[in-house]
Amino acid sequence: MAREYVWLECTETGMRNYRVSKETRGTERLSLMKYCPKLRKHTLHKESRKK
Repeated sequence: MAREYVWLECTETGMRNYRVSKETRGTERLSLMKYCPKLRKHTLHKESRKK
């Protein structure tokens, strides 16, 4: 199984708050409601690959 780590980046602040393992073959980009510590509330986090 080909898995890799991706970062979940807050769409409001741009902070990368979570690192998750994800199947790489044939999947779409993740977008989840997660807690943002800077704003102290749940916001939409989208997948970004760290460079």
